[in-house]
Amino acid sequence: MEGRDRRIFLLGVLTVLGLGACQAPSADNAQAKAQVLTTFTVLADMAQTVAGESLTVESLVKPGAEIHSYEPTPQDLERGQSAQLILDNGLNLERWAERFYQNLPQAPRATLSQGVQPLPIASDAYAGKPNPHAWMSPQNALIYVDNIRRALSQLDPANAETYAKNAGVYQNQIRALDQRLRQAIAQIPPEKRYLVSCEGAFSYLARDYGLQEIYLWPVNAERQGSPKQTARVIEAVKTKQIPAVFCESTVNDQTQRQVARESGARYGGVFYVDSLSPPDGPAPTYLQLLEHNVNTLIQGLAP
Repeated sequence: MEGRDRRIFLLGVLTVLGLGACQAPSADNAQAKAQVLTTFTVLADMAQTVAGESLTVESLVKPGAEIHSYEPTPQDLERGQSAQLILDNGLNLERWAERFYQNLPQAPRATLSQGVQPLPIASDAYAGKPNPHAWMSPQNALIYVDNIRRALSQLDPANAETYAKNAGVYQNQIRALDQRLRQAIAQIPPEKRYLVSCEGAFSYLARDYGLQEIYLWPVNAERQGSPKQTARVIEAVKTKQIPAVFCESTVNDQTQRQVARESGARYGGVFYVDSLSPPDGPAPTYLQLLEHNVNTLIQGLAP
């Protein structure tokens, strides 16, 4: 039995033995807010914005952690058991989710990418599978917010009007940011609009804003930055004379720094995709994540 499967098996044993179960709520906390659990921090911020003060939202994965290959712990299972609702991304982002949910057969859950038109991954072992990073498109984010509003309203019908109001305000903020980002990127000459990243996490953003995407690997996995992948990106950066390359906050940037050295480009900085930053960082919310990434890209591509 492999290590990850062994861990999930142990989680199931804990459930059977009752060691992971939460105690019944006492009279003192009977009026406590319902608990909503999301799989990663970006979804938690979006859901908390829609929930406002009516619900408590937490992320299973902490800021800075890698979501694709995350391994849930017994404590995570306990949190799942106590949650009234679990929100995930879907599109094969949480590759561990099926095993996790096997130990939570009664847990209500909603997949927030439902209704998004997925873009297929173009290369390597994941070719043809859906790119899971749909939230990186503000247009898709509007769908996510609708799905959050719907899930929260089903969980807590008494506050459905509040969730609808919060969702509407939030969607207007997303639309306004989308327009600002479009205007900012429009200042870059079309032939210079290259986005070179470690993970191919920007396909939806590139589609929205007319960017050409180049990446080292398509999806964060066990093997990343192979010599073949690295050589391919170095050659592309040289040939197209791209001034800057970037990497994401949740992965090691050493391969991309090698690309910069050997191609003559500069390392332009850090993007946030699979995780928000800590509260004192540059991307503590979803909207700030998008703005930080586009500003970092523009600064990197500047002459």
